[in-house]
Amino acid sequence: MPQHAPATRVCRDCDGYASAMVTTGTRHPDGTRATLPVTCPACKGTGHRTPAPGLAHMGR
Repeated sequence: MPQHAPATRVCRDCDGYASAMVTTGTRHPDGTRATLPVTCPACKGTGHRTPAPGLAHMGR
């Protein structure tokens, strides 16, 4: 029987695509586009979310 790997927790804000290149609209002298790297602020560029801490029980 095949062994299944545990499901990795993907960041819900970026769906695992933690970084992207965004064009600025300008071009370099050689004709290529000027781009800026942008990373997801929620997962800080990892693409995975950290497990939530245990919920605190409030009340009686």
